[in-house]
Amino acid sequence: MAPRIVEEQTKMIINCLFEDAMVKFQCMERGFTEADGIIAQCAGGSEDAFDPKLIAEKLRSLGDDYDETVLQPLMNELQKAAVDKMQTAFKSSVEHLCESWVTQSGGVAVEPQLLKAAITLGLYVKKKSPDLSAVVQGAMATFINTNLANWVFQQGGWAQVTLD
Repeated sequence: MAPRIVEEQTKMIINCLFEDAMVKFQCMERGFTEADGIIAQCAGGSEDAFDPKLIAEKLRSLGDDYDETVLQPLMNELQKAAVDKMQTAFKSSVEHLCESWVTQSGGVAVEPQLLKAAITLGLYVKKKSPDLSAVVQGAMATFINTNLANWVFQQGGWAQVTLD
């Protein structure tokens, strides 16, 4: 699996995180049902192959327990950022979250923490400020692909990353 494939899969996973209902509808329009493994079918794979919906569900649980008092100030910064500055604001906010987790955990690999921070912040913004969803979705995909695609590739792909 090439890093380029990981980048394409990342976009599909983030699509599932942000637009689950829309992806499901598009797949059903193409004649696939839940039982057919709709997301895998839409992605052009088989049910046994890459499943962005399943991976998105696993990633969604990463930040469920994170403290909202830390996320709200970061979201305020994202709301203030102009659309063209969203990539930078998102990256800065994720790095801030990651630094606090690494400091608390000590000796923990930074890549899983970056992934957790990106997913947590992206989904928090989606929940609290739906009008920013599309912009943050793009910033999130860019961040993950720029900072984590090679790491995901080295782990054996998204399925391996989310199994841990």
